[in-house]
Amino acid sequence: MEQFTPESVNALSAEDFTVPRSGARDSLLLTAQFRVKDTDEVHQVRVRNLSSGGLMAEFAGPIMPGTLVEIEVRGVGWVSGRIAWATDGRVGVAFSTEIDPLLARKPVGKGTMTPSYTKPLSSRR
Repeated sequence: MEQFTPESVNALSAEDFTVPRSGARDSLLLTAQFRVKDTDEVHQVRVRNLSSGGLMAEFAGPIMPGTLVEIEVRGVGWVSGRIAWATDGRVGVAFSTEIDPLLARKPVGKGTMTPSYTKPLSSRR
């Protein structure tokens, strides 16, 4: 697992932020928890697209490229990364390790059985 340190962030070049991305990105709309690494302040963001290597989210706060962040991706958990770009209320986050983006699309809940309290009552004769 690649860990970002202040030295490695300072060593990033312009190419790290401008090289075309590879891999498929799924467009979706999920809410997620987001925080700058090593802080306690958690923000709720909307994830607009997700891939194995990163995501794009709506985040209106000021944040600089290279900032170390953590984001809780539904079905995956907390993922570390860095801000790759930030503009017009949106940010790109490059994950420090790849994830399986399909896990975020799995249905929430346990199975497909309908709970008995939501089933219609049978009529009495």
